Amino acid sequence: HAPMPHSFAWEVKDEPSKNDYSHQQESDGKVTTGSYRVALPDGRTQIVTYRADQNGYVAEVKYEGEAQYP
Repeated sequence: HAPMPHSFAWEVKDEPSKNDYSHQQESDGKVTTGSYRVALPDGRTQIVTYRADQNGYVAEVKYEGEAQYP
């Protein structure tokens, strides 16, 4: 099967449960790029931006906010 171009995005944000997630991705069939976010238990948000192609997968990981511990 040949790779197929595609794009998608989804998001979940629910304040009462503190769920906050999202993911978006695009591909031309050869190169795939995207990013996702997740709310971590320590109060920070992890943001991953990635690229995948014939040379492999490369991700950049960042964090927003400051960790809060009980």
